Amino acid sequence: MTAVDAAAVQERLARVRERIAGAAGGRPVEIVAVTKGFGPDAPRAALAAGLRLLGENYAQELVAKAAAVAEDPVPAAEPRWHFLGRLQRNKVRQLAPIVAVWESVDRIELLDEIARRAPGAAVLVQANLSGEPQKGGAPLDDVPALVEHGAALGLEVRGLMGVGPAGDLAGTRRGFQALVALADRLGLPERSIGMSGDLEVAVEEGATLVRVGRDLFGPRPQRPSTGGRG
Repeated sequence: MTAVDAAAVQERLARVRERIAGAAGGRPVEIVAVTKGFGPDAPRAALAAGLRLLGENYAQELVAKAAAVAEDPVPAAEPRWHFLGRLQRNKVRQLAPIVAVWESVDRIELLDEIARRAPGAAVLVQANLSGEPQKGGAPLDDVPALVEHGAALGLEVRGLMGVGPAGDLAGTRRGFQALVALADRLGLPERSIGMSGDLEVAVEEGATLVRVGRDLFGPRPQRPSTGGRG
């Protein structure tokens, strides 16, 4: 795997924070450092830079990185892992002891399994903002029922997550606006929207969490195909 330069991460983080500050108007916005595709040196560099929220898209990578970081003799900080990718229900049991926030929950059977394996867990319901099935997420019209179901199971439904359409900032802005409006209507405080390429748009539209990988760690290495979604 491509090595991550911890000093470079510090420098890039400063630039990302400047971008957020320029768009946030004084509102607090937290960064989830997305380590997808990188080895354990990425979460270590993020923690050393003062970032505690770490994001991962693949179950196998998350288990390996969390174990490696946990073995460090003097960790920079205790990480809080966010699971971001499309999730198979049969991976929930394996991930339950590791994941602090499940960000990509988009169907009832996942809510049921998370409630079974991690009672009271923090979740975000993912809305599909682009109409692209490969990005996951429930249609916006289905989100309120998922939020209600999660709450009835005793889960801590904190907010909504969404991914904007690639290469269409105008469409991304409309999608983010719709997600934030729905979160407001449902009384949900967290809005996980925005990545490296659309970070300013997300922050302008009300993001409370932004998921940043490339602009912290550099270009992502090519991930070998495993035949599964994570």
